Amino acid sequence: MQRSGPAGCKARLIPSLTPGSMVESEDLIYQALSKALLAGELPPGTQLIETRVAAIFEVSRERVRKVLHRLGHERLIDLIPNKGAFVTDPTLSQAREIYEARRIVEGGVVARLAGRLTLTQIQTLRKHSELEAQALAAGDRARSIQLSGQFHQILAGFCNNAFVIRELQELISRTSMLVAFFEPDSASQCACDEHHEIVDAIQEGDMARASKMMHIHLSLIETRLQPNSTPRTLDSDDVLRRARDAVREPLAKPARKRK
Repeated sequence: MQRSGPAGCKARLIPSLTPGSMVESEDLIYQALSKALLAGELPPGTQLIETRVAAIFEVSRERVRKVLHRLGHERLIDLIPNKGAFVTDPTLSQAREIYEARRIVEGGVVARLAGRLTLTQIQTLRKHSELEAQALAAGDRARSIQLSGQFHQILAGFCNNAFVIRELQELISRTSMLVAFFEPDSASQCACDEHHEIVDAIQEGDMARASKMMHIHLSLIETRLQPNSTPRTLDSDDVLRRARDAVREPLAKPARKRK
């Protein structure tokens, strides 16, 4: 007799509970939830209850807890002791300090990299910018925001400085949610074009211009943030079900292969 509830459904979707399959399914659920968060589909302050999320995704509560901790580490959600997990509720008043910090750090990053990157590293940045353009063309806002943040993380990584990388990961995660909630969809193309100009300055070895373009880019993002005059009223369970449907087929593939 097949069990009902999350455990029974989990066995149907992923019959092999090997460490590899468990990690893969957790990663797919993480991707679905992060996409919903970066698309601004889950209202700020929404509580993500482990048992409810587990039931909707048809997996165990323990696996949902791992995903929520990962999202919390990346500052896409807030993990509050003794209360639970909540969708981050950023405010525009926080943006000033966050973007000021990014300008200070990233202005130095691109100045440090100007004229020092290899052709392969420059090509990596340009290929990444192409992925951003593709996401924009496809109308995938969440993917666009995610790729934009990754562009800045790649630059930080090229510095080979663990302290810089860690600090920027924190700042970029916080600004990703600010952009998700407060930046108009039409502004994403501007950010993509600005990335091209930053790479051009780095490749040309122009430290002053690279730093200036980064400052301008981050300042423009900040100024594009606008109060949301039409707050979302989407039902959080419906959003989670759509996210579940996006990963259900990939999760089921191992079961078909084992027949």
